Amino acid sequence: MNDPTQLLAKTTLFGGLDAPILADIAKQLREVSYASGALILSTNDPGNTMYIVREGRVRISALTAEGRQISFRHVEPGQIFGEIAVLDGGPRSASATALTAVRALSLTRPQFEILADRHPSIARAALRFVCGRLRQTSEQLEAIALYPLEVRIARLLLSMANQRGNAKAGNSIRFPLGMSQSELALLIGATRPRVNDALAVLEAE
Repeated sequence: MNDPTQLLAKTTLFGGLDAPILADIAKQLREVSYASGALILSTNDPGNTMYIVREGRVRISALTAEGRQISFRHVEPGQIFGEIAVLDGGPRSASATALTAVRALSLTRPQFEILADRHPSIARAALRFVCGRLRQTSEQLEAIALYPLEVRIARLLLSMANQRGNAKAGNSIRFPLGMSQSELALLIGATRPRVNDALAVLEAE
């Protein structure tokens, strides 16, 4: 997708804004790229830039006190990461790693603040976006705490299918998962062997 305004229109943060506002935001964007495996953001670093993925996949994660990696989500084309530090001015709350070669558009905190002052609807959109992100995080924690592993995997797969617009009741669907079982295990808070066993159970059912 070459037109930045079209990419902005796909995002949860900016998608509901009027076309002239999207065009104004697009003027401030700068393209950046990262090789597969590159660390884009690191937890607790100063945060001054948010990113909109154009191509590729990014893992958002953090390390526990015991050194175990927890993966919060994957960011795909049309999705945003790095926004929390830009919105509140604090340090990075998580790390971001390029799982594939990544092309993205960047927007700095000063640019965002100028745009929000110029267009109050951007600030309202940001508030809705943060509330939505909080709800998603709460649901993810609830799923890990309350649901069996097979249910957590099924919910994740259905969510991915819905994001791609090809989930229909009663239909068999196919789409590329785009990740290994180890990566899937990180996303749902389990080990790879347990995920392998759970996938076998789901397939049998």
